[in-house]
Amino acid sequence: MPEERAIEVGVTEWARDSVAMQAVRRAVFIAEQGIPEADEWDEADHAATHVLARLNRDPVGTGRLEATGKIGRLAVLKAARGLGIGGSILTRLIEIAQRRGLGEVYLNAQVTALDFYGARGFVAVGPEFDEAGIRHRRMRLAFSAEQRPGSPPHGSTHGAGIR
Repeated sequence: MPEERAIEVGVTEWARDSVAMQAVRRAVFIAEQGIPEADEWDEADHAATHVLARLNRDPVGTGRLEATGKIGRLAVLKAARGLGIGGSILTRLIEIAQRRGLGEVYLNAQVTALDFYGARGFVAVGPEFDEAGIRHRRMRLAFSAEQRPGSPPHGSTHGAGIR
């Protein structure tokens, strides 16, 4: 009989779960990908909304959403990849942005992850660029009016042209 896996993906704050999120990000970005530690931590961590994924209660993935709609620091431990955890984290971050009434979300995707984000509706914009020694590309996902709470009814011109 296959091992049962209990996956939980919840919203949290830096002050509450920073140790767990730092452990995941340190393993993925610093140890695995070689990103300098000084480039990994920033002030956005304190203000962002975070999502933490647990597998059998152990932290295995994380991501954050900034007030601007920027999704970042999405990471899943190597041993937990292929279980849909990254997609679940991304989905939760998108849902949070939609509930906040944001018109879109965006991220700086590592070029090796373009297909992952593209399969979830993100569109690449602009040229590739270097970020922390890794090739990236900006991607965005625009929400329709129906995907935002409190949006005017379909066909309404209320607020047209205002962003």
